[in-house]
Order: sequence, then C-alpha cells, then structure tokens
Amino acid sequence: MAQRLSVLWMRLVWVFLLGLRGEMLAGAEEHSSVPLPSYHYGAPIEVSCLNRSIDTGEHISNEKNELEYIPFPICNETGKPLELNYGIEEELNCTIPLITDPFFHLLEFYIHNDAPLSCRIPSRPPPTVHDKGRTPPPQEYVPLIFALAGTLQLSHLHISTHLNILLHSTPKHHLHHHDSGVIDSGAAYSTSPLSHTTGPAALTKKLVIGDPLPLQLSVRWFPTPALPRENGKVEWAGMGGHFYLSTMFYCLVSAGAGASIVTVWFWGIVLPKRIKARAKGLGGATPLGGYGVGNGWGMGKRD
Repeated sequence: MAQRLSVLWMRLVWVFLLGLRGEMLAGAEEHSSVPLPSYHYGAPIEVSCLNRSIDTGEHISNEKNELEYIPFPICNETGKPLELNYGIEEELNCTIPLITDPFFHLLEFYIHNDAPLSCRIPSRPPPTVHDKGRTPPPQEYVPLIFALAGTLQLSHLHISTHLNILLHSTPKHHLHHHDSGVIDSGAAYSTSPLSHTTGPAALTKKLVIGDPLPLQLSVRWFPTPALPRENGKVEWAGMGGHFYLSTMFYCLVSAGAGASIVTVWFWGIVLPKRIKARAKGLGGATPLGGYGVGNGWGMGKRD
C-alpha cells in the first residue's frame, strides 16, 4: 500500500512539473510574440553620422570603445538636424548655415573618398512600452552612406549640392498609403558632380570656409528591398502611389467595356424574356402582337 502511494505521489509531482514547464514555455512564447514597434506614415526619422577626426579622417570611439555617432549638421530651414519622414517622397532643403574650418577639412575627406560620410537611421522607432523585469531589445540601425561628390582645388572646393536618397522598407503583405513598416536599407549619392565644368553651374557649389552649404535632397521610398522592374522598364509608384494618365485611360476603357456588356445582356437576353413572359400572361395583347394580324395590339381574327 505504501509503495502504491509513493508511486502515485511521484506521478502527481511529475504531472505538476510537466504542467509548470508547459506554462513557462507558453508564457515565453507569448512574451516573444509581442510585436516590435514600426514606423507610421510620416513619422520623423533622425539621421546621425559617424564622428571623425579632422586631422586623419579616422572614426572616433567613446569610452566604451564603441563608434561615436553625432547628429547630422543642423539645417537652417528647420533649426534641427536632418530628419526624414517615413514613406513620404519629397524634396528637402537643408542649408548648413556656416562651414567651419574643421567641417571644411572633413568635406575634403568626403569628396576625396579618403573617408565616407557614414550615417545611420533607426530601422524602427524605440519601444514606448517596456516589460517590467525584462531588458528591452537593442536599437537596430540601418547604414545610410552619403556619397558626396565634387572636385578639390587649392583654395576652395566644388561640391554637388543635390543628392538622391533612396530608402527601402521590409516587404509586407499589403501596401497602403498610411501603412506602418520597418526600414530595410538605404543609400544617398550626389548627382551631376561635374556640372561646374560640363553643365549648369547651379548644380554645384564653390565652397570656401565660412560659406553656407545649401543641400537639396530628393527622397524616394521603395516598399521592398528589391528594385521594381517590368519588361526592362522601372515601374515604381512609391509608398503613397501616384496617378498617371494611363491609369485614368485604363479605368475609362474598363468602365465603358463593362457598361457595353451589361447593355447588350439586358436588351438581348433579359428584356425579351420579360416581354415574352408578359405576353403569355396577357393572352397576346401586347405591342408585339403574339396573336394579332399585324396592327400591333394583337387583335384576334373575326369569323
């Protein structure tokens, strides 16, 4: 009897431990399934850049031997460092009001490709809700390298003031104008860096110490990491989508074709069936004259 009770007790303990383990696994699974935050349409995205030495162009590390990032230079238009807006395709102006001597030497490094203008943006916004007793996940960043182009002279430099910024989001099951998402990758590069010698000089800026630097940024968004192509032609409508004349033409043609099909079906099938059914019920006294002599009202023959 005592042995049976002992075996029964051990089984109960084993069942309890299995249940406890199942609850712990379920709790861990539920805890890990908590979604991470995503950007909403139009959310501001801060741009920070790698801090570099003006003497050598090498990166600067902090006391923890980690790469040190500082905010992008302040834009005169907003009074804040450069910010991008999630999903918004726009033309941004960012005028750096004063090029100091240290920053001028950094621009020389950037243009000569001795050191890149290495920046980064958060792939997703920081979490606003934290679980008590759990360390929040580390902030992830996406590199955004600004490929500044221009030419160096002895007393000044020419720099391309227009840059294209291309940003990719992670793929989603659907696209919507106000959808949320996470940044996957990005790139930024100067356009027409030799325009001061081959084209309109307005696309480049002759720069000396103390001058302002007006930057014009064309921002475009892609909903997936891949570049969309169709039959060798780039097909792209951005995050919010665009409306073209061809789209309106297709819509009008589709509407006209649908209306024609419905009209033919009604006059050719539906209406004759209804008229025949009505004529049968009224004994032929209809405009079609089912039993008439051709006068249109179905008058019967006289004996």
